[in-house]
Amino acid sequence: MKRKQMLFALVLTCLTSVFAQPQFGERPKLVVGIVVDQMRWDYLSRYYEKFTADGFRRLIDQGFSCDNCLINYVPTVTAIGHTSVYTGTTPAFHGICGNNFYIDGRKTYCTTDTTVDVVGSDNREKGCMSPRNMLATTIGDQLRLHTDFVSKVVGVSYKDRAAILPAGHSATAAYWLDLKNRRFITSTYYMKELPSWVVEQNRQVEKNDLFKRVGKDIGLYPECGTITTDMAIAALKGESLGKGKATDMLCVSYSQTDVIGHKWATRGEHTDAAYLQLDRDLARLLKALDEQVGAGNYLLFLTADHGGAHNFQFMQDHRLPAGKWQDPAMRKGVEEAIAKRFGNQKAVVAAEIDYRYFLNRQAIDEQGLDFEQVKTVAINHLRQQPHVCFVVDYERAAQQTLPPIIRDRALMGYHYRRSGDILVVTDPGYYTYGPWSSSVGTTHGEWNPYDAHIPLLFYGWKVSHGATSREVHITDIAPTVCQMLHIQQPNACIGEAIEEVKR
Repeated sequence: MKRKQMLFALVLTCLTSVFAQPQFGERPKLVVGIVVDQMRWDYLSRYYEKFTADGFRRLIDQGFSCDNCLINYVPTVTAIGHTSVYTGTTPAFHGICGNNFYIDGRKTYCTTDTTVDVVGSDNREKGCMSPRNMLATTIGDQLRLHTDFVSKVVGVSYKDRAAILPAGHSATAAYWLDLKNRRFITSTYYMKELPSWVVEQNRQVEKNDLFKRVGKDIGLYPECGTITTDMAIAALKGESLGKGKATDMLCVSYSQTDVIGHKWATRGEHTDAAYLQLDRDLARLLKALDEQVGAGNYLLFLTADHGGAHNFQFMQDHRLPAGKWQDPAMRKGVEEAIAKRFGNQKAVVAAEIDYRYFLNRQAIDEQGLDFEQVKTVAINHLRQQPHVCFVVDYERAAQQTLPPIIRDRALMGYHYRRSGDILVVTDPGYYTYGPWSSSVGTTHGEWNPYDAHIPLLFYGWKVSHGATSREVHITDIAPTVCQMLHIQQPNACIGEAIEEVKR
């Protein structure tokens, strides 16, 4: 009798397990992707006790946390991070090699598109944008493909690139802030005129007291995230996301945390205020999702595009190794070394962006110089500079004597026509000191954990509660979501689905 009872219990357990699995093709009503710009992983624990029960703590306490999520390429910057989250791949394949980079010798902003026009304002410089420079598809693109373009996909952010790149090529819409005209705008890539709900929302934005008080500097204030949240909720309702027959997607990026981090770094009242206000805004967004779509009917993930270093002066004050590395004299020194060797009169370094040197091949050819020799002189000069750990010849990275972590991340971040020629890896704690990093602020871009270790939380539909310390990567987010939706991965995806997330 006892054996029969045990057998019955075993069969019952197996049947329960089978029926607990989602039916093949079953999907949530809505997918919500949230990217917090410049959010370090350790902020989750740093602020945990101060977070409300309905914001970050709701995601942590009820969702699934990947506590060892790393960025697997360099450089670690905004445009690349947002693109890699949603494409499941790296610059080597998706081609977004920075906020600014060169395409076949032409300097390019990541989302600039001169073939489109602005919609919603007269600010063409801010509004002529699209995802055309991105070479790969996104989660949203695959969702749209799978549903014969019935699904709606909308991107919202303070920054243009943070709204456009996540939403993808076939997005229903992407909206970003035009600070000059105090409104959310888009481009003719998506539509000819703003929907009525955006026009109405812009009336509220234009009257916002924050704009009246600080004008274009709203990114330096936590309330900028409130404006973004208001727009995300307006999009949720205005587009009736999660109300149709097919799964929809909402991509939200919070950028004020990045602007504040660059200005005031990782410690102090400004950063504290930014994350506590973001927690309240996140709680509002979750409440709106519950009301609009229904708790348990949406799948949500929250991550970051990169982290940020502690301010070097703060580190030095506590006897920790850190410092500023780059200044205008570094590039000048490279030019002088090349001119001393070859006697050329015209500059041959086009730019230094995100620790990468872009050589001017046209200028080198016009002066009858040998490209490889010029590059070698530049590399040898850089290797002699203080606090330079490694100098990578991009084309020969696979054959160079480099630690695997540096070699692999350099290769994954390298696109032959877009990434430049030389990568500099600095000593830990040393970072570029320039317009984006004030004396009390910080920046990002390197391979180190302070830049590459990011939060990753899953919450909602079919998500188990728990955590893992297993190493996963930023490129694993897209295949995880796509597997849960039973749709194909983005077309250049290299990541692997995080199986522990599903229940």
